[in-house]
Amino acid sequence: MNDRAALVAHARQSIARGSKSFAAASRLFDQTTRERVWLLYAWCRACDDLADAQDHGGDLGDQEGARERVAKIRDLTARALSGEATGDPAFDALGQLMREVPITHAMADDVIAGFDLDASGFQPRCEADTLRYCYHVAGAVGVMMAAVMGIPADDEDTLDRACDLGMAFQLANIARDISEDDAAGRCYLPVEWLAEADIPPGEVTKPHYRDALVPLVARLCDLAQGYEKSARIGAARLPFRQRWAILSAAGIYGAIAHEVKARGAHAWDHRVYTSRTAKLGYVARALAQCMISPESAERPALSRRELGKLAHASAQPPI
Repeated sequence: MNDRAALVAHARQSIARGSKSFAAASRLFDQTTRERVWLLYAWCRACDDLADAQDHGGDLGDQEGARERVAKIRDLTARALSGEATGDPAFDALGQLMREVPITHAMADDVIAGFDLDASGFQPRCEADTLRYCYHVAGAVGVMMAAVMGIPADDEDTLDRACDLGMAFQLANIARDISEDDAAGRCYLPVEWLAEADIPPGEVTKPHYRDALVPLVARLCDLAQGYEKSARIGAARLPFRQRWAILSAAGIYGAIAHEVKARGAHAWDHRVYTSRTAKLGYVARALAQCMISPESAERPALSRRELGKLAHASAQPPI
């Protein structure tokens, strides 16, 4: 499939099924940007579903053969970025996007590296490991989003801030999804944190460790808030409609981290989500925020460039 209108229609269906929050925020973009955001989302969603053997999120499938599935993602992505029709509309969407905006092979490789981590049974040992994982699976997507919105490659600070928004989203996801991840045999809390709280690996969701888990998750939520504040500085540099959309998404996803932290030991009794009414409230609030300068915020100690160096170092074979 290489007809742009058909690719956009497929991408629109994908985001409507896979993320109501992003679908809502995307309506605030101008038409061209909105369609490009959909095209990028379609590729990200397809990669995630293929890597985890799932359908538009939801329960993870059989994880046997995960490395082979990641290899397929890498192959289809390379073919799409080389201008070849893959026969898969989600991957062809990325090829179409590359013809319109300065998406690079390196940007896509950074995202795919996150799927490699999951396929290898990744377990972060320290906070930097957790942040490196967030960089690959979400921060790097934020960088691609910035390219879609026209941020030039030499605007390093704004690209950093775009990455920070993805980091905030993923940290919120980790905090919310601890039970689901545990059921799938995954844990993104650092082993060092668990050791400090006397929580044995693999027992994170056991009822008698629930109280010990609460401060660790609050720590994640605080990290998410720091990245979100940094991202808002970058959003202020965008054209009005792009700024409105990004601030709406930041508010909707930021609410997840706030709610998880506020619920304490009851955060995982029921899945935290943002209602349609609440989403509309954050969209309205974002409109007001567009009219004022954001609070000053320094970039986190580990952001795009620092995490990129860590990722590169971790990928080097031992001497």
